[in-house]
Amino acid sequence: MSAIPTYPLLFSARRQGGLRMAPLLLLTTVVASVAAATGSTLAANAADSPPGGDYDVVVYGGNAAAVIAAVEVAQSGKSVVIVCPETHLGGLTSGGLGWTDTGNKAVIGGLAREFYHRVWRHYQQDEAWRWQSRDSYGNRGQGSPAIDGENRTQWIFEPHVAEAVFEQFVAENDITVQRDAWLDRSGGIVKQGPRIVSITTTAGDTYRGKVFIDATYEGDLMAAAGVDYHVGRESTETYGEKWNGVQTGVLHHRHHFGVLPVGISPYLVPDDPTSGLLPRISPDPPGEFGAGDHRVQAYCFRLCMTDHADNRIPFPRPAGYDPADYELLGRVFDAGWREMFDKFDPIPNRKTDTNNHGPFSSDNIGFNYDYPEATYERRREIIDEHVRYQQGLLYFMANDPRVPADVREAVSRWGLAADEFTDTDHWPHQIYVREARRMVGRYVMTENELLKRRPTPESIGMGSYTIDSHNVQRYVTPEGFVQNEGDIGVPTAGPYEIAFGSIQPRPEQASNLLVPVAVSSSHIAFGSIRMEPVFMILGQSAAAAAVLAIDNDAAVQDVAYEDLSRRLVEAGQILTYDGPTGKGIALDKLDGIVVDDQQAERSGEWQHSTSLAGWIHRGYLHDGNPAVKSAELTFTAELPAGRYRVELAFPANPNRATNVPVTIRHAGGDTMVKVNQRKADESAQPFRSLGEFDFAADRPATVIVANQGADGYVVADAVRWVIVEK
Repeated sequence: MSAIPTYPLLFSARRQGGLRMAPLLLLTTVVASVAAATGSTLAANAADSPPGGDYDVVVYGGNAAAVIAAVEVAQSGKSVVIVCPETHLGGLTSGGLGWTDTGNKAVIGGLAREFYHRVWRHYQQDEAWRWQSRDSYGNRGQGSPAIDGENRTQWIFEPHVAEAVFEQFVAENDITVQRDAWLDRSGGIVKQGPRIVSITTTAGDTYRGKVFIDATYEGDLMAAAGVDYHVGRESTETYGEKWNGVQTGVLHHRHHFGVLPVGISPYLVPDDPTSGLLPRISPDPPGEFGAGDHRVQAYCFRLCMTDHADNRIPFPRPAGYDPADYELLGRVFDAGWREMFDKFDPIPNRKTDTNNHGPFSSDNIGFNYDYPEATYERRREIIDEHVRYQQGLLYFMANDPRVPADVREAVSRWGLAADEFTDTDHWPHQIYVREARRMVGRYVMTENELLKRRPTPESIGMGSYTIDSHNVQRYVTPEGFVQNEGDIGVPTAGPYEIAFGSIQPRPEQASNLLVPVAVSSSHIAFGSIRMEPVFMILGQSAAAAAVLAIDNDAAVQDVAYEDLSRRLVEAGQILTYDGPTGKGIALDKLDGIVVDDQQAERSGEWQHSTSLAGWIHRGYLHDGNPAVKSAELTFTAELPAGRYRVELAFPANPNRATNVPVTIRHAGGDTMVKVNQRKADESAQPFRSLGEFDFAADRPATVIVANQGADGYVVADAVRWVIVEK
């Protein structure tokens, strides 16, 4: 059987003449395209490593987890090969996701941290800053600085820099990489009992190994080997979870139509159901709340864009472009929505990692349900549909007269970065497969482990990012408006452990296979585990387990955890964590009388978070920005009589409310002030003064933070009373 060709729209340049060949560029000299580095590795593989062969460990997949796994195996003295459908290494990490979803950086260790150290090392060079100065870039990252000089790490980066780091890892460790090598999913697995003997590609090349690692986003090797897995959402009852299954009425983040001041009609002729639905709205009912379904959270491309004229390519008009596909977005603009730039997150050199944001954005909702189990040909069709959709979206916003002039003018100043993805027409080579198959293995991670409702056995690494699942469907509400469903954002209240059993199949199904990406997890738990640094962590831990299994001639399920944990700790992995996060402020470091959010009386739903830096004690609370707002936090203190300045602590952010009602109860009565939580008081962070008031000794001092009428998230960290006059 001939090899499956690469995706036609993304890799047309490769079909027309092949990748360029040139010497491998070391990271210390990379300032532009990584295509040359990729080409040289391909040439070396072709000359020195014919396809197929025998290895200690066979890694299937070419993303960040795959590379890190292979490095761990090679550095342990075992032979290893990366067999991957991709031609570019790094997956999403080198495919546009440069605004790293880190969570608590303190729990990212081992080779994953080494990756971010090498990124930092690159940007220490003056020549790395081609399109802007280092000072003009600033240092904004995901809740903490993008560049951490103290720890010699950098968490935000350009795609070509990430790919160069992965190529450097491969070159330094002399790792064989066979690219454009697609597993024969229908007959390419040979097993003896539960043990995999070999895998064969569609080109007929056979790789034999002692242990296999499936590092694909899709879990293709795992599935072809007969291991149990799940696609879609489980019900809330399956694992006793709150946030799994259909979540109609749950409106987290701002990726829903409830952020608009008016309801949006889903019909071709507004308010006329007989006219039919607009494109990209499902006619099907959303399902019963909490029920499981087949739906998969939406995919998109993480685009690298720029507004620098010398490096900007205008957004292309895709073949088959139909402006009618974006009429719904036109109605969103008509309603006054103007948040299209809120997820143009800045990466170095005046570029962005552009992600989905808003009710109608880059997430192609509902067009990926069959992707996880689809044939290669069908996956190409789905990917091509996503390319057309997202290119059309950008072209529509920048050019179509249906779009308000202010939007067209603003968007048209942007374009694709000319010095990124140079062999794929400047479009990312990796679609964001946020979720596909998930193994049902020896241990299933659920929200109960992530939210600390029960302990996690045999930790092999840690995650910490918010449980973040994107929308899965767009439907018509009973009231006749369009709405999105499935977007969930639930903080994990700090780092959590990930079980060894979650990367292990059941022993009777596969005794020499490890799965660090399509891990054994519920849909909602996977919403946090799926972050790229975590995949790197799990890739290294899987590789360490593979080496121990080979050394002991044992099944991967029989690897002694005490041996594995010892090896992982020696390699710098973080398996447990109860120390400071490096972002918080201790209560005993603050002047005045401080009442923390953990001491406040709660009414309604509040969620704990540590996502943004500068919080007090153990984090802060937010209300989740619900559709119906009736929550309150009451802070109470006993004060000596006197005049006090009253202050509220909160982390400011653009998604916060501008009109948070805060009531101060003092000796003269009640005073209500409106607080804009989108802007911080730079002179007094993390506090904002609410005013000066007199307080009596015979009645409690009280501050009530509410969310009634708030136009965004409401957050509260602490209240402080500072004496002004006795």
